[in-house]
Amino acid sequence: MLPMFLAVVDQTIVATALPAIVGATGEAERASWIVVAYLIAATIAAPIYGRLGDSFGRRRLMFGALALFMLASLLCAAAPTVELLSLARVLQGLGGGGLMTLSQALIGEAIPPRERARYQGYLAAVAVCANSFGPVAGGYLTEHFGWQSIFLVNIPIGIGAVALTFRLPNPNVQRLPWKADPGGLILFTVFVATTLLALEQIQHVELSALPLAGVLFAVAILAVVWLFRHESRMAAPLIPLKLLRQAAIWRSDALAVCHGASLVSLITFIPVYLEVVRGMSPSDTGLVLVPLTVGIGSGALITGRLVNKTGLTTIFPIFGLSLATINFLILAVWAPTLGIAAMATLLLFSGLFMGTVMGVVQVSVQSAAGPQRLGEAAASVQFSRSMGAAFGTALVATVLFGILAIKNPDSARAFATMIQNRHAAPTLPTAQQSAVLADIRSAFRAAFMMMAAFTTTGIFLALTNPLRRIS
Repeated sequence: MLPMFLAVVDQTIVATALPAIVGATGEAERASWIVVAYLIAATIAAPIYGRLGDSFGRRRLMFGALALFMLASLLCAAAPTVELLSLARVLQGLGGGGLMTLSQALIGEAIPPRERARYQGYLAAVAVCANSFGPVAGGYLTEHFGWQSIFLVNIPIGIGAVALTFRLPNPNVQRLPWKADPGGLILFTVFVATTLLALEQIQHVELSALPLAGVLFAVAILAVVWLFRHESRMAAPLIPLKLLRQAAIWRSDALAVCHGASLVSLITFIPVYLEVVRGMSPSDTGLVLVPLTVGIGSGALITGRLVNKTGLTTIFPIFGLSLATINFLILAVWAPTLGIAAMATLLLFSGLFMGTVMGVVQVSVQSAAGPQRLGEAAASVQFSRSMGAAFGTALVATVLFGILAIKNPDSARAFATMIQNRHAAPTLPTAQQSAVLADIRSAFRAAFMMMAAFTTTGIFLALTNPLRRIS
């Protein structure tokens, strides 16, 4: 749980420290590199650690990932420029991607299949709490101890994780033979980097960013086509295509994509909605989001225990996503009329319903993959959720901006300002404020419908998954 916490919290802890970092370096135009560098590196690292762990031992690889992560954290704290900080964040992401994948694979290695869901529920709860805790901790540490402290705090936590990793079992089991696949690694890196950079451009919600995003997407498509052709000819491919051809695995991974798209979109854009449309302060918005966080963690824990007791799997995401879809439709139709208490309650139940998915997905994929390929299985889920989150938030941002640009360019510009700086008020005359807010409210209706489309697709994938029960 500690490695998982470290890896996830470093995705968000820098958000509230960026102004201080920009103030110290004077390079505001490159601030996004600090976030994107970690995300790209962690996404690339996930399948690599999965494959290495299956061949050389997941416990041994965990020590390596923790050492790399802590070393990179020290380099981040010592970096004098944004460029060097971004390079250090790449190294940190290469360690963080391993922490996420190996934490989940080690659960599969140490725990019998039917009990895994309960422990995966613990990991899911830790991940959600880390996501929510990151910005709060980042703001506090930056204000009182300087921005370097957000990286230095990883060291004592990492040392604790190393100490606890020594207590893990080190089973003497048959390992998969290792064969390097440099061609697959290069093509996979190009695909991930260009895709995430293209999505990052789209999320700028500026028309001027679209040509570059289009070029990057074209490169990504060429890279992924070439990657699949290359991997299909390899005896020991980096991307386990034979594993992914199993219906239970690819449907579970696709479900992780849909879940990541809907949940991360909700977490990203509901604060924007509350502050822009409802006029809530950032502190009040944070309080309203607490039930969502509590709900996700509680839903994951409850689902894990139910899977442990019954052995049933897909029934829980089917039920949870069906109710989550209803909640998104309620938001789309009645969000402007909901009181604060009603909104908080709706988010609580949305979290509970969304919490039914990830533990089941991880257990299903690991059970279908078998004990020798637990690392590859865990990596496929982690990669799928990350890409789903990136695609989902970019698609929702595109829908929001596209509708506003069609209806009223002034509204689109005001919304772009709020996306980039949630605390900045639109600079329009007072007489136009109500019209702009009405346009933004209408655009958010489409955004919530898009989130409902993600969960509806997830329901279909859960319904058609052949793995309905684990023993």
